[in-house]
Amino acid sequence: MIRAEALQKRFVDPEGRPVAAVDGVSLEAHPGEIVGLLGPNGAGKSTTMRMLATLLTPDGGTASVAGHDVLEAPAEVRRSIGYLSTSTGLFGRLTPREVLTYVARLQGCIDAEARAEALLDRFDIRRFATVQCDRLSTGMKQKVSIARAVVHDPPVLIFDEPTAGLDVLVAQELFEFLEDARRQGRCVLYSTHIMGEAERLCDRLVVIHAGRVLARGTLAELRAQTGRERLEEVFVTLVRGPAS
Repeated sequence: MIRAEALQKRFVDPEGRPVAAVDGVSLEAHPGEIVGLLGPNGAGKSTTMRMLATLLTPDGGTASVAGHDVLEAPAEVRRSIGYLSTSTGLFGRLTPREVLTYVARLQGCIDAEARAEALLDRFDIRRFATVQCDRLSTGMKQKVSIARAVVHDPPVLIFDEPTAGLDVLVAQELFEFLEDARRQGRCVLYSTHIMGEAERLCDRLVVIHAGRVLARGTLAELRAQTGRERLEEVFVTLVRGPAS
């Protein structure tokens, strides 16, 4: 459902020097599984996800999402994904009901109003459905952002650090939604810095650092590779190397 081969993305630093933000990343994610993308700040996680979501154009390599090439069929890719990041915005003067109805219409939903109403219930938004988004708390805004990302019922979800700034209860609702999505056969690519989230949710893990893949596999496979038990220890060993 998601396939990337040797993806590359270069930027130019303030001094005009090229920087390889993503340097040959390859990964796969299949229907009915959650794949975790782990790495320290600046590892290339968000850049990789933005290329898969067609928000950035790769400088090299290939990628497809739901059978659509990100370069040749970007519109089809966007129709197939629900993309969420810490910078996903809302229309501040609109209410959650208005946002969801508007986005559902943009996405071509046959009955946008009914779809919006269903999501108000699914994410427990109805109690503040008529409040302007600018007046909502961080957790409330994130609930609306999640609902907005999935309003068109996409088969692929790309979630980049979606629990940043959320309290435990809102994060729990997100986890339950993602677990339901997996049971329904959706494909989920999930980035997080919180190792407990990855341990709970992810069927497989891809660890990247400095734009390159360091390791991939199930948690059991990565434990065997590193000789460490806790995912935090596994991650540190992979990124820093074994302690001398």
